[in-house]
Amino acid sequence: DCFCTSRTQVESLRPEKQSETSIRQYLVDEPTLSWSRPSTRASEVLCSTNVSHYELQVEIGRGFDNLTSVHLARHTPTGTLVTIKITNLENCNEERLKALQKAVILSHFFRHPNITTYWTVFTVGSWLWVISPFMAYGSASQLLRTYFPEGMSETLIRNILFGAVRGLNYLHQNGCIHRSIKASHILISGDGLVTLSGLSHLHSLVKHGQRHRAVYDFPQFSTSVQPWLSPELLRQDLHGYNVKSDIYSVGITACELASGQVPFQDMHRTQMLLQKLKGPPYSPLDISIFPQSESRMKNSQSGVDSGIGESVLVSSGTHTVNSDRLHTPSSKTFSPAFFSLVQLCLQQDPEKRPSASSLLSHVFFKQPYFEFL
Repeated sequence: DCFCTSRTQVESLRPEKQSETSIRQYLVDEPTLSWSRPSTRASEVLCSTNVSHYELQVEIGRGFDNLTSVHLARHTPTGTLVTIKITNLENCNEERLKALQKAVILSHFFRHPNITTYWTVFTVGSWLWVISPFMAYGSASQLLRTYFPEGMSETLIRNILFGAVRGLNYLHQNGCIHRSIKASHILISGDGLVTLSGLSHLHSLVKHGQRHRAVYDFPQFSTSVQPWLSPELLRQDLHGYNVKSDIYSVGITACELASGQVPFQDMHRTQMLLQKLKGPPYSPLDISIFPQSESRMKNSQSGVDSGIGESVLVSSGTHTVNSDRLHTPSSKTFSPAFFSLVQLCLQQDPEKRPSASSLLSHVFFKQPYFEFL
């Protein structure tokens, strides 16, 4: 029942050959970025599909609308710490199975340092196991809950968003819309590498060998994702949406990182849409779009919808966060460059939003680069 994606397709998820052919033909690696080969120990994990080779240590989060449990584990032959996502396929309806299939196939073909890698995917009976590198600092949303409940410093936001937008630019260049950009889908490794996860909502603009300008596919998004979605995606009208909807989500994520709260979190869907449509673009700290104080994010060790989980739960031998070094900013002032970035991303008209490529050249990212540790 076990097989590795590096050798075989995930047949239990019934991948369609047409999709795979399109991906092979139209995915092109970004020429300006290099991709290093896995280390020897990582290479051993890459094709290790024996369940007995993995020692589950602790559940560090939930994902995929709570259908997936995320575990910190150790690959016992090499001692390598890994993250394992376990999903019972019998609990997934047809739409969710297709989403899992898409995430598994696309992650196998994507090669970019800012896109989360799946090392190995295999099934054990009806259970899908996905093995990926352990990200010692978990997700950006976990850092907010645990260390920055009032929001991050601008320098840290810059570092996190830059890595996320680089990954997003790669997806857009390859004709894909992420559709679920948010802090819980931005992961940070022990050496500060930022990667995008949450590929289960991803949609390709390439169909039957042709790249379309707009998408009219409107999946049943969980209410937990809706605060990050663009007005055009929420409207679900005949105009459809394109890659610029992800740019809007980047702007909401910037507000989330700056304030420690999720904009629109407590609003009804209709009120949220009206608020997003009325303009002008809001400030990252506009209190009218944030939850009331009693529903603010609280310090949490849980890792719900995190993609990875809390590094503070990890035993010795892994990175931990020193709260003296990562502290909540004492002032809520932000530079004009940051406000400019947010306002550009949150333009109501998608055509007025910058592309991911041009966003990387924004003056906000031209400040001195900040190392995470």
